[in-house]
Amino acid sequence: MVVNTTPSSTVSAKLTFFVPPADGSKPAVYAADRSRNYTDVQHEVVIENVRGKEDQYTLDNAGFQWLNAPARHKSFKTEEEIKNEYYPESIELLKKVTGASRAVIFDHTVRRRRPDQVGETPDTRQPAAQVHGDQTTKGAIQRVHLHMSPEEAPELLKKRFQIINLWRPISHPAWDWPLALCDYRSVDPEKDTQAVSLVFPDREGEIYGIFNRPNHQWKYVSGMTPNEVVLIKCFDSILDGSVAVFTPHTAFEDPTTLADAPKRESIELRALVFYD
Repeated sequence: MVVNTTPSSTVSAKLTFFVPPADGSKPAVYAADRSRNYTDVQHEVVIENVRGKEDQYTLDNAGFQWLNAPARHKSFKTEEEIKNEYYPESIELLKKVTGASRAVIFDHTVRRRRPDQVGETPDTRQPAAQVHGDQTTKGAIQRVHLHMSPEEAPELLKKRFQIINLWRPISHPAWDWPLALCDYRSVDPEKDTQAVSLVFPDREGEIYGIFNRPNHQWKYVSGMTPNEVVLIKCFDSILDGSVAVFTPHTAFEDPTTLADAPKRESIELRALVFYD
């Protein structure tokens, strides 16, 4: 593969945004089959490639943060290996970067883009190509109750907590279908989002649908390597406007990606992060 060593400072790409149900009902997506009662629309947006300026963006000011953080675990082949080997080192990384006292990983997703694949299983997840936010306030609180004991949860909710997604390319650099992240400082959380029910067979969570707005500031880092990660804030319980609360994000087709670039492979962990 010929590597694009002089990537553009910005790219123009189509992102897919949320359109609410026409009948005014609450939007919902059903986890069992990914069906939904709402639609979407594509808009062309400008996305800035901030390669070389990564340190300007932090979890608290923008809602995301890039790090050079090589992993000891390399294979990402089986659930058991990932949980036994990659989870512990990722927990330590999250605690080190955030200063949190505790991090609890509650799930992970391995994505391997296969354009010709029909259907999707837990082992063959494709890049998520719609702009979204992973958790509303309601959904985040539900996550604490779901994953922590009934004795712990009420006490943990009295202090600051976050949900953070730790995203890493695996196998090779992610030139193909990278992540676009929206700087929280350009987001109006009241006007730019709508709560969407995430319906499971036994419970109901809540995520954000994101409307397109011309003032949104979209960022990405081209060609992220397996030695790099981006932390994506999905929720922060500090809601006074002093820090970023969540990050709209999506995979996108980068028009500067070369035709022979390997298809994107990545892993993301989602963690509850608690502070004393």
